[in-house]
Amino acid sequence: MSETFTATGRRKTAVARVWITAGTGKITINEDPFEEVLTTLTLQGQLLEPLQVANLRNKFDVKAVSKGGGLHGQADAIKLAIARALILHDAELRPDLKAAGLLRRDPRARERKKPGQPGARKRFQFSKR
Repeated sequence: MSETFTATGRRKTAVARVWITAGTGKITINEDPFEEVLTTLTLQGQLLEPLQVANLRNKFDVKAVSKGGGLHGQADAIKLAIARALILHDAELRPDLKAAGLLRRDPRARERKKPGQPGARKRFQFSKR
């Protein structure tokens, strides 16, 4: 049996776990084909980016489980997880993936709501009199 590589990726509140095994390029997210889950070509391209940078597009089957966040956050989390799993498969891919910016977790997240005001930065209307 072929070896399986596992990695985790995160973005905002989305968390994705990915398993890659040698195969034909079949990609599933939560048991569904990735084209059905990520409906826009932009998100699909974003997901395939690590495999294209490594020139392994049709060499691996990818099984991803993602939860939390929205479609964009989940796509970014899966992308990071795929890049990390590819490094576990072959450490020599690291410079190429790093140069493409695929190994950096995007730290931006929603700012918390503060007490005594309606949002994170919004204030209640000020009345002088």
